[in-house]
Amino acid sequence: MTADAAHPNQAACTRFSIARVVTNNCVEGDLLCGSLVVGAEVSLVPGGRQARITALQAAGATLSRAEPGSLLRVTFSTELPASVGALLAPAQQRPIAADQFQAELHWLGILPLLPGRNYVLQAAHRRVIAHISKLKCRLGIESEQIAATHLLQTESGLCNLALRQEIAFDPYTVNPATGVFTLHDSTSGERVATGKILHALRRASNVHWQATAVDKARRAAIKQQTPRVIWLTGLSASGKSTIANRLEQKLVSRSLHPYLLDGDNVRHGLNRDLGFTDADRVENIRRVAETAKLMLDAGLIVITSFISPFKAEREMARALFEPGEFIEVYVDTHLDVCEQRDPKGLYKKARAGEISNFTGFDSPYEAPEAPDIHLDTSQLSADQAADRILAYLDDLARDPA
Repeated sequence: MTADAAHPNQAACTRFSIARVVTNNCVEGDLLCGSLVVGAEVSLVPGGRQARITALQAAGATLSRAEPGSLLRVTFSTELPASVGALLAPAQQRPIAADQFQAELHWLGILPLLPGRNYVLQAAHRRVIAHISKLKCRLGIESEQIAATHLLQTESGLCNLALRQEIAFDPYTVNPATGVFTLHDSTSGERVATGKILHALRRASNVHWQATAVDKARRAAIKQQTPRVIWLTGLSASGKSTIANRLEQKLVSRSLHPYLLDGDNVRHGLNRDLGFTDADRVENIRRVAETAKLMLDAGLIVITSFISPFKAEREMARALFEPGEFIEVYVDTHLDVCEQRDPKGLYKKARAGEISNFTGFDSPYEAPEAPDIHLDTSQLSADQAADRILAYLDDLARDPA
C-alpha cells in the first residue's frame, strides 16, 4: 500500500494534538486539521485506544462540531491513557507511530549538525530526545545529493533520526500539519533545525527487549558495592589516566570491583574505526557511554578516562543513568601545563600543523560548568586527586540523597 493510499490528504483528515491532560477522560489541545464532531469515535496515537467524543468546548462555548482555530477541550465517554503530544484521529485514518524516520533537514544552528549528538525534537506539542543516526547526504542545488559527514548553517540534507520514544505523525507529503518538526539544542533550547518527515523507518519485528531474571541490584549485592560511573574529563595530558589508574588501584585495595575504560585503549578495539573529527568524537563518547551503562548494570564501578570535550555528549552520557550513578569529574589542568607534559608529543605536532582536530587548538574543549568533582591539579597530586574521588564516594554511601 502506498503512503497516499494509507493516509488521506490534509484537507480530508483529522488530527488533534494534545497540549494538556485535564482528567482521565478530558484533554485540551489544538485541532491541526480536519474537524471533530460530538459522537464521533477517535483513536489515541501512539497507543490505539478508542473513545467516543461526548463534548467539545472552545473559549467557554459548547460546540457540536469544531474546526481548527482556538484552544479546544475534548471530553470522552471513557477514560483514555492520554499524554501531552499524542494525537487524536479517526479510527480509520490513524497517523503513523514510530521512533525512527527519514527526514529532510534544514540546519539553522551556528554549530554544525553532528550525527550521534542528542537534540530535542518538537512536533506539535510533543517533545522528545532525538539524534541523527545517519546523515545520508547533503542536498545541493536542485536537490543534488552530496556525500557529507555534517551540515553547516543554512545547509540541508537527508538523514535518519532515532527518538527516545515513539511519536505520532504523517509523512509531510501526505499531511504537512503533522509532517514537520523542529530540533533544539538540548542545553540552551535554541532552535537549530527545521525538518520534514519523509517516511517511517521500521525496526525488525523480531527485535524485542528481553527481560532477565537477575537485575542490577542483585548483581551489585553479590559484589557488595554500589555501581557508579566515574567520568573523568579534561584536556589531553591533564592527568586523567594517571588519576584513573590510581583510583582503580585504591578501589581494588578495598576489595571492590572497578573497571577502567581508558580513551586510548578503547580506540584500539571498540572504537578503532573512529577518527578525531567532531562527528567521530561524538560517536566515540556515545559508544563509551552505552558500554559504561552495560558495565554498571553488571554491578561494576566504572571509571572512564576520556577528553569528552563537548558538554552535550557528557550530558547525553549522564542521561543514560539513574540519579547518583553518574559522577562527572573535571580534571582541571591549564593548557600550558598539559603542553609542557606532552607525553605523546601531540601538542608539539599540533603546533607544527602535523595533526588537526586537536582539542585545545583547532577543536574546542567545553569545560564543565558544574561538575560533581572539580580537581585542580595545580593543587593536587594524582594520589590526592584519587583520594578526593574516594572521599566523595564515601560521602555518597553515608548520605545517598
